[in-house]
Amino acid sequence: MGEKAAKRSKLKAILATAVVLAALAGGILWWGWTEFKHYARQPASLKEAPRVFILRSGLGVKAIARDLHRAGLIQEPFKFQLLARMQKMDRKLQAGEYLLSPHQSPDEILAALADGRVRLHKLTFPEGYTLAQITRLAAASGLAGAAGFAREVNLPRYARQLGLDGNSLEGYLFPDTYLFPRQASAAEMVRTMTARFQEVFSPAWRQRAAELGFTAHEIVTLASIIEKETGQARERPLIAAVFHNRLKKKMRLESDPTVIYGIKNFNGNLTRRDLRTPTPYNTYTIAGLPPGPIASPGRAALKAALYPAEAPYLYFVSKKDGSHQFSTNYKDHLRAVRKYQLGKKKVN
Repeated sequence: MGEKAAKRSKLKAILATAVVLAALAGGILWWGWTEFKHYARQPASLKEAPRVFILRSGLGVKAIARDLHRAGLIQEPFKFQLLARMQKMDRKLQAGEYLLSPHQSPDEILAALADGRVRLHKLTFPEGYTLAQITRLAAASGLAGAAGFAREVNLPRYARQLGLDGNSLEGYLFPDTYLFPRQASAAEMVRTMTARFQEVFSPAWRQRAAELGFTAHEIVTLASIIEKETGQARERPLIAAVFHNRLKKKMRLESDPTVIYGIKNFNGNLTRRDLRTPTPYNTYTIAGLPPGPIASPGRAALKAALYPAEAPYLYFVSKKDGSHQFSTNYKDHLRAVRKYQLGKKKVN
């Protein structure tokens, strides 16, 4: 065999080897990619229950994969790292509290962490709660900002944002059901609740308040009294009518809830002495509205304050079943008091 033939033979052998190696490498890559895709779609378990997973701030993808593996949420943490890097999500994983399940595939878990689909906690603030009650409810929520909530609500910036003269947010933390992540700060909670108030108390309502001769703050104050006085929702416009009529006639509002609000450490027993003791909120002793809201009114109470019923009533008394008896004059009111409060049928 000549030298040229030997070289050609050697070259062919090299090429053949290269083809075989390339085919082998391709096969290995194809097998690896198939296995990798299988991993990405394969849940860690189909039997175990979902669990809370805390992704701590500042962790890299290696540590996150390790923690997910320890929590039983993924298998083979190294493959999870590769998956995150291949999908360019390794720097997008967001800290927070997640509710994850071993039923989810690594792909699904990765997407949840990258999108920041943190677990949300429901927190409901009922209508008619005072700022103190709302603060206690927030403090018991277990959210990250719970401890600082009481301090945050007293910062002047929120009152300025709402155009208030004072610093109190009484009446302006809108009663509603909110969904907060565990990491929500006190500032985020307060901003969310005041923003909800501003959304509900629309420019049209502010215009309506002006047409009635009231500031928005006065309407919120009046609505808070209506909220506290109302036992049945259908009566809100009637109770609003009573207070509007009394204000027009320069009569004192004489609302028990305002007296109670002005008593420090109220013991639950409202006495005649309490009714006679002057405070800025005692509407038995002051004329007109108190200086500010006594609770957080809901949408219905705000609407009633702005759109009271067209009724001539000046008085109402509880029937002790959640409803009230309304009267246009003091004599009828006394008769109602004796019937429903004192249990007497006739006025002597």
